Amino acid sequence: MARSYVETRPRLLGRGGHAGQVWWPGCSAPPLMAETGPVVEMSQEDFESAVSDALDSVPAELAKLMNNVVVLVEDDAPPDAPDLLGLYEGTPLTERDDGWAAGSLPDRITIFRRPTLEYCRTPGEVVDEVRVTVIHEIAHHFGIDDDRLHDLGWA
Repeated sequence: MARSYVETRPRLLGRGGHAGQVWWPGCSAPPLMAETGPVVEMSQEDFESAVSDALDSVPAELAKLMNNVVVLVEDDAPPDAPDLLGLYEGTPLTERDDGWAAGSLPDRITIFRRPTLEYCRTPGEVVDEVRVTVIHEIAHHFGIDDDRLHDLGWA
């Protein structure tokens, strides 16, 4: 099974218990502070909506080819890679044989909310970065490696 780390229509499954508050300029709540400055605040629902919109932007012909993959949103990246924005775990389509799917769990694409919010400066940047991350991870599902994605501008 391949694990692809990214720093920078399947189902979208949110994780319960990740309450967040939206903070916009003019609101009374201050932004969180990361080491590099303010952290963009976005509710779990709004972040999941950005992921869903990114999935909807995938051309229908390509989305139809996706097979046995689920897209998840989690707040935090794994402890061993806390700056990760997204992760593909599974067997790329290019490595599957005819009998592969029998009883196989779905591949997983996970988009990490907090690292994305810390990486971006505005809600608009979050939406753009989520789209890049989703497309990057989908590309791994199709067997495209990081070097090729970098060449194509999707790293």
